[in-house]
Amino acid sequence: MSLVVTGDSMTDQILLQKELDGILRDYVGRESPLYFAERLTEHYKHPNGEGPHIYLKREDLNHTGAHKINNAVAQALLAKRLGKMRIIAETGAGQHGVATSTVCARFGLQCVIYMGAQDMERQSLNVFRMRLLGAEVCFACLFLLILNY
Repeated sequence: MSLVVTGDSMTDQILLQKELDGILRDYVGRESPLYFAERLTEHYKHPNGEGPHIYLKREDLNHTGAHKINNAVAQALLAKRLGKMRIIAETGAGQHGVATSTVCARFGLQCVIYMGAQDMERQSLNVFRMRLLGAEVCFACLFLLILNY
């Protein structure tokens, strides 16, 4: 039951949230901007001039290039708070693995990433990045070759 944190004071929870907010802002690059997609807006405009104003949330500008790091940071903070020294995760295309590896490197945590064998071949650049960040990347299972469904 170590994943259940009980007895935390409201002050502790507020401090954890402030720490998370600071890391998301200063390390991840949040809040990610809204971008007015002028050409998409124009494309979907009706002949009478009415239509949607389209905005894109630019999560691709976050550190590691996707939204996956947002959750990985929170998981790492929780793990450290619980006294854990290792994070274990799975990934298909590798984005979650890269985000988890990045956060583990940032917080000094051990990182083990499981990935299907065929995924490891197809996503060899992401496997390289995970290993470069210090993660141990393992085959998920001899019989389960692909984690992407």
